[in-house]
Amino acid sequence: MNHRMFLAMTLVLSLASSSIAAGLKLGDAAPDFSVIGVDGKEHNLKSNSDTKVTVVCFTCNFCPVAAAYEDRFIEFAKQYKKKGVNFIAINVNPETLADMKKRADEKGFTFAYCKDETGETARAFGARVTPHLFVINQKRQLSYIGAFDDNMDESKARKRYLADAVDALLSGKKVKTASTRLVGCAIKLRRR
Repeated sequence: MNHRMFLAMTLVLSLASSSIAAGLKLGDAAPDFSVIGVDGKEHNLKSNSDTKVTVVCFTCNFCPVAAAYEDRFIEFAKQYKKKGVNFIAINVNPETLADMKKRADEKGFTFAYCKDETGETARAFGARVTPHLFVINQKRQLSYIGAFDDNMDESKARKRYLADAVDALLSGKKVKTASTRLVGCAIKLRRR
């Protein structure tokens, strides 16, 4: 089976999955983590205690769905950083930090792009696909789980799930659509 066919099958299998990860529910305390970014720095929730909202995005270099969203991630992170929102992308797939750094430099990532060699962060959050997004409010509670928006093709996207969730939290309101269906490539975690 060639690489493209494998990715297509992975995508189809991921489309069939439900939106909320097993074991982690909306309102739960977000698990802390410590990951190293392509910038050589440690990134975790504790060091972001002054941020109003934190977005944790599980992504990778090779998934075509994740790649389709990279420009939107960049723009979102740039716009929302001014509003006190921190966007942290975590890669748990078998890609090297050097490959990730190259990708971040080529694309001009405006957010922390971090490597978790063990996959423990994805296990703790219950992440299953790339991209899989988690929004954490200032009390460090999970407030949204799901997709960035409703279409891989940006020109056809009509619902801005992530932006709407973050805007609601920044306004002190409840997130109306707190979970959405996932679309992406299955995360490949190392066996324990």
